[in-house]
Amino acid sequence: MKRLLTGIFFLVIAQLAHAQYYKTDTSIRKGFDPSRLILGGSLGMVFGDYTNVDISPLVGYRFNDYIAAGININAQYGQFKAYNYNGDVAQRDKYTIFGGGVWGRVYPVPMLFVHIQPEYNYISQKSTFYTNPKQTLSTSYTVPSLLLGAGYTQSVGGRVGIGISILYDVIQDNRSPYRNNVIYRVGAGLGF
Repeated sequence: MKRLLTGIFFLVIAQLAHAQYYKTDTSIRKGFDPSRLILGGSLGMVFGDYTNVDISPLVGYRFNDYIAAGININAQYGQFKAYNYNGDVAQRDKYTIFGGGVWGRVYPVPMLFVHIQPEYNYISQKSTFYTNPKQTLSTSYTVPSLLLGAGYTQSVGGRVGIGISILYDVIQDNRSPYRNNVIYRVGAGLGF
């Protein structure tokens, strides 16, 4: 934890030092500005008794230095294992998710943001119960999620950047693919 905090401290200091040399365009543009377009996405992974692999491309627009918004697509694969009192797998749920939504970010300082992302997903789930006899059930349903969190972006050259975010589903629908877990996302894109 101490190393993580020290690393974040040095990243913030480096960003602030770099910001001293940042030159802004003082002219006012009217209409659509292609240089404010955001293209990118993220990849999120959690492994263990709860596994989730998340690929989320996004497109958006930076309205000013403080506000950005857009749309996203969500594609995920996951599985969840539950154990009995002997430590054997009693149930395994596997699912695929396809959906999307909108997202918004507020940048209180150039490299830090607060993120909100309501989304609506279609989930196809297969549950296997390891009883005698083994039973398998399949179902499909839709579920809403509201991801809230914060993140950090860093330019790696020109308009290309990387971003790291930590999100949490505040709705916590009992069928949510995020369960009660913190979601870590790492992304790259153009126009962060």
